[in-house]
Amino acid sequence: MFRKIMMASVMFVATAAHAQERWMSIPAAPAMPEAAISGTASVNGILMYRAVYGDADGTPILMIHGGLAHADIWAAEVADLMKDYKVIVADTRGHGRSTNDGSEYTYGLLAADYLALLDDLGVDKVHLVGWSDGANIGYSITQTNPARLASHFAHAGNVTLDGIDPAVETNEVFGGYVGMMAGDYVAMSPTPDGFDAFVGDISGMWATSKPGGLEALATSTVPTLVVQSQYDEAILMDHSKLIAETMPSAELLVLNNVSHFAAFQAPDEYTSAIRAFIER
Repeated sequence: MFRKIMMASVMFVATAAHAQERWMSIPAAPAMPEAAISGTASVNGILMYRAVYGDADGTPILMIHGGLAHADIWAAEVADLMKDYKVIVADTRGHGRSTNDGSEYTYGLLAADYLALLDDLGVDKVHLVGWSDGANIGYSITQTNPARLASHFAHAGNVTLDGIDPAVETNEVFGGYVGMMAGDYVAMSPTPDGFDAFVGDISGMWATSKPGGLEALATSTVPTLVVQSQYDEAILMDHSKLIAETMPSAELLVLNNVSHFAAFQAPDEYTSAIRAFIER
């Protein structure tokens, strides 16, 4: 069982000129490396895009992106991690290249999609790296199918509605992210004209559906790193602290000088944090 840490802090390396500013913008992700497997799989009533990178033995890493995004946002992290791990990425239902069958979005449904995808790939257990909605999907799997998770790197998740910073609704950086994802949606989606309706549906999930609340995590045995960015636009620091304090198998890691979009802003350091947690 992991030792409880009230707050562990990693000071990301940055130049003096950028140390206080990089969290205020979102760089574009690089191109994805070459995949061993890619394309759509028929799972849980939808066509779900998935790709597998690397051929290492051992427990694979499953990386789940945040709301409105797609698997390719992980390009920098995948390029590094695939050297030593098999890495699985996918587009969540309705996101990127994946379809939706008209079902209402809930974290329970999205978690079921990913479990079905692992079954389709013949994978029993993964190290899950989840960002934002990806972390929430991980929290759902933690509750319903903990045996499928060797560990959970849970960045910027929330398990109650009061974990959301209300200022996110008018935050310029977060608004810029939505604009970036709008362009990617048009380029990737089988329904390229549907972004506005898609945002409405996902926003409805954000406002109502949460993965079980704190009580559901109080007996979790999945080794979990609750990851919070210093300048997160969407998730409150106190909420991440509370999750880490509630879960007996969790620690808290604070990423300095980055925001909700740390994987874009500091990919090398972000990957190092993933590696350090998994390898421990």
